Amino acid sequence: MKTIGILGGMGPSATLHLFKLIIEETPAKKDQEHLKIVIYNNPKVPDRTAFILGKGESPLPYLIEGVEFLNRAGSDIIVMPCNTAHYFYDEISKIAKGKFLHLLNETAEEIRGKNIKEIGILATTGTLKTGLWQKAIGEGVRIIYPDEETQENLVMEAIYGERGVKAGFKKKPKELLVKAGNILIKKGAKAIVAGCTEVSIVMERNPFDVPLFEPLKIIAKKAVELALSQ
Repeated sequence: MKTIGILGGMGPSATLHLFKLIIEETPAKKDQEHLKIVIYNNPKVPDRTAFILGKGESPLPYLIEGVEFLNRAGSDIIVMPCNTAHYFYDEISKIAKGKFLHLLNETAEEIRGKNIKEIGILATTGTLKTGLWQKAIGEGVRIIYPDEETQENLVMEAIYGERGVKAGFKKKPKELLVKAGNILIKKGAKAIVAGCTEVSIVMERNPFDVPLFEPLKIIAKKAVELALSQ
């Protein structure tokens, strides 16, 4: 049985949510059958979106510090519950001693397996600017993005607003994100991707008339499968 390491703190609620999903995915009937999980929760990691937009400190040194901590703790598998932080994946994964799962790539594989050709992305502006989802999904799938007004007034407000997910709220952010998702569906999206971990936190049930891909659920399942494999 392998040890899972969570490179967390971005934010703490997303880290907690992933931990909960891993527990739920584990086919355990008693405490002793659960997996060993090491959580590195550093909420002091600078905001990823702010750095990508040229407005903040680089998170990279903090992420390297986190991976080194998980290495010392004996992590065989590492997962990072932050979509935007995967902007630094190439630099931090190469120092990981265990297998570093890629949140977006694992989700993209799931999307391709369902043969869906048009998807809508709900993600931070930083994630969208990096082209991370385009790179992960590749050709053959059309990605539909929110327009500027929808992105700022609905998606970013739901995540970063005074009553947003990062501030500890759920009801209002969910309303904003559902509205944004339905706009993408009207534009032709045949599925919605929760392209930010804060989106996953408020979408406990799929509120849309199309499939909802939740990267945290997908990566939790993959991590458990690997941890239980021989």
